[in-house]
Amino acid sequence: MLVIKNAQVYAPGSLGSVDIAVEAGKIVAIAEGLSLSGLPFPVEELDARGLLALPGLIDSHVHILGGGGEGGFATRTPELKLVDCVRAGVSTVVGTLGTDGLARSMESLVAKAYGLRAQGLSCWLYTGSYRVPPATVTGDVMKDIMMIDPIIGAGELAVSDHRSSKPTQAELGRIASEARVGGMLSGKAGVVNFHIGDAPSALAPLRELVAAGDMPRSQFIPTHCNRNPQVFAESLDWAREGGWADLTTSTVPRFIEEGEVPASEALKRFLDEGLGGRLTCSSDGQGSLPIFDDKGVLAGISVASPASLWETLREAILSRSVPLEKAVATATANPARALKLPGKGELAAGADADVLLVRRDDLSVSGLVARGRVMMKDGEVLAKGNFE
Repeated sequence: MLVIKNAQVYAPGSLGSVDIAVEAGKIVAIAEGLSLSGLPFPVEELDARGLLALPGLIDSHVHILGGGGEGGFATRTPELKLVDCVRAGVSTVVGTLGTDGLARSMESLVAKAYGLRAQGLSCWLYTGSYRVPPATVTGDVMKDIMMIDPIIGAGELAVSDHRSSKPTQAELGRIASEARVGGMLSGKAGVVNFHIGDAPSALAPLRELVAAGDMPRSQFIPTHCNRNPQVFAESLDWAREGGWADLTTSTVPRFIEEGEVPASEALKRFLDEGLGGRLTCSSDGQGSLPIFDDKGVLAGISVASPASLWETLREAILSRSVPLEKAVATATANPARALKLPGKGELAAGADADVLLVRRDDLSVSGLVARGRVMMKDGEVLAKGNFE
């Protein structure tokens, strides 16, 4: 057993100064002054005095196999490392392919997910990539979702982007239907994650799918919703109408100069509009951050990081006066609800014991517990991958 003592707990709503008892990877009790002395087995105590205890972060859009490649083979980005998630306070990731669904396969993506699970993280996946027809394991989107445990939906399908395969509405509708039914039959979310590019069509392909009348808005999760002012404005409208919107926290200064809405600013604007309950944030971790010139030629590239997720929430809290519990919900309770991730996104009896510990004074990451295992303590990483 593990007891986290003396923390100020946000579940993500404030619970005050209480202790958290953990057994077999689950939270078994949250109460004041828990005492487990006298039990016939060892109890580890983690003193969290001076710390806030939050749900472990859910990074809901991560290229766990790496991404990129738009500038040739030498620009392929590296795979996700366990240690990078631990340092970032991320206990759950949702993996996806991206531009490259050829050299990086769904089989490899599933294997990577099982590897991350074996090392202590929680991991789920989307089946498919930018292209249509989608890359799958079984040859069928519905079968992938229904029969392969980590796969919860389809994506990331690219629309309104020069790297898209220009799918027709009929093709997108078929994938959405297969994902939805696969989710219904398996009890999973069955959502479709859409990469939204810079083209003027923006969210129009999603609106056309909804306009057909047989798919709810909640079936679709557009990401990169802060990538330019038009996409951001349409994403606010989409959320007002009941849809989900996902902000990307990784960026480079050039993107901001070219009109990308900083994720912390976008988060505050969603909250000011009363739309915080329809918002998630994700890092696009290990994805490439490509810069194209006006002719569409790659001019530079860097790598997105899971660390940007908490950095963005921290900035929103400290610099933009966003209430802590509302900022934290966008990377905990909200993605858990949107993606139907069991046991995730909250600190409560029966939930998975995923706990992020941050310092009260500056909100820097101090510790992480993932599925009951102490992965980082007092800023020191205790869990690393086999080859890290």
